Amino acid sequence: MGKGDRKTRRGKTYRGSYGNSRVHGAQPAVVGAKETVTKPAAAKKVAPKKKSA
Repeated sequence: MGKGDRKTRRGKTYRGSYGNSRVHGAQPAVVGAKETVTKPAAAKKVAPKKKSA
């Protein structure tokens, strides 16, 4: 499990090759994956106005 092993990340780095252990570049988006949904910020409750006498 070292520089000579083609299946490990260290071996890929040593040989200068890319593969599952050492991916090159960004992964493409998966088709059919759901988009992440962010919840809207919770609205703060406003205190009722005080009646003036």
